[in-house]
Amino acid sequence: MPTFCSSPESSASTALHEAILASSSRVRDSLPEQYRAHFETLRQEIIDFAASHGISRESLSKPDLLRKAAEKLPTPDLERLANLLERFQHLIVEKKPRTNKEALEYAGEHYHLKEQYTSQAELLEQVGILEDGAIIGIDGNTYHIPTLEQIAARLFERREELKTKHDQGFTKLLLVPFGMSLDTLRETLKQFLLSHKKSHSSFELNTDNPLWTWDEYQGADTGDSPKLVYYPQSFMEDGHGGKTKMQILEEQAEGRWTPAFAGVAGGSVTGTPGWTIHLLQPSNPDTQDTEIPKGFAPIPRKGQGTSQGDIVSRHSLEAWQSPEDYLSILQKAQDNEYSLYHRESGLTPEDWIIAFMTHLSETRQPLDNYANNTESISYLTGAFFSSSTGVPCACWNRDGRQVHLREFDPRDRVGSIGARFSVMI
Repeated sequence: MPTFCSSPESSASTALHEAILASSSRVRDSLPEQYRAHFETLRQEIIDFAASHGISRESLSKPDLLRKAAEKLPTPDLERLANLLERFQHLIVEKKPRTNKEALEYAGEHYHLKEQYTSQAELLEQVGILEDGAIIGIDGNTYHIPTLEQIAARLFERREELKTKHDQGFTKLLLVPFGMSLDTLRETLKQFLLSHKKSHSSFELNTDNPLWTWDEYQGADTGDSPKLVYYPQSFMEDGHGGKTKMQILEEQAEGRWTPAFAGVAGGSVTGTPGWTIHLLQPSNPDTQDTEIPKGFAPIPRKGQGTSQGDIVSRHSLEAWQSPEDYLSILQKAQDNEYSLYHRESGLTPEDWIIAFMTHLSETRQPLDNYANNTESISYLTGAFFSSSTGVPCACWNRDGRQVHLREFDPRDRVGSIGARFSVMI
């Protein structure tokens, strides 16, 4: 363990352990304003790690107890905890984050991460989702945006297992404020469309009704019995295996949430409570290695898909399969590292809303414009209306000049509807 754990009497050690729990507000406010969100994110990551590894909150504020608890950890977990605490101490003492140069260089070279992250954060601020670097979840808690370094470190740590997915084109970053209410995100999308029309007069939009939504979406993720569950294992009213948004937020806070099919241990994804982080295929796959990935690849119609990847060639998911078919693809790929779709997950309505705004901002074209006969409507198989046994879907309706959020029967096969998967990190 690092010196601050072996020398509990040092002033740096005392400040560190107090800052984690007892005096977090005082220490945070002593930092330059631009680093306060980073402080909260890193502090929460330490708390989540401890919870997921059976380390009590009391131990985090007492160096001797923490050292004893840490001695029981396997070497990789011990090293990760040491790294988290060293970074936190550096932030407190030096009043600025410690730079993980190797991870940032790797993520920059392979993902253009800094440019993508900056663009995503700016968009989230512009549309009013981010305020002071954070969102408010449906539980009333504040959730800070994942930091650039945090994402870079995750990509670097998982570089070997993500090598195949990178080769298949999963390089487009998507930061999703999952913890926000879906109603708030829908209203944000509506206002974004109206604002985009003002600044781009040629964009054809039904300004009286820019967003048409099926009634069941209203309040779907909140209340005592939410209508919408996430990451289902089946599309049945009973035994769907999905979880409510509140359940996922609670598990994220406790460091024990693992998204279905993502192929990662809970500890690898719980450092960003209230958020999910995705990689998708961009709309410019031929130049993504030399240019910043832009927008998102469309869902091709049946017979129009292409293959990508030299390590394991992945064929595009094509339209004309049912939600049950797409879910079956994920289930078969979950434990099969040789599957073309291993480590992939279905999208949620929250994911699609952020993806739509990002795509329109970057390409000036609406996402999933199925009326052009080459793109498709998107089944959002990462969510399920358990009360009505419907699967969410979304698209741009060119004739109505509006976004549609609706649902379909899990067994429906339609030539203009498909699914898009992501890799969660």
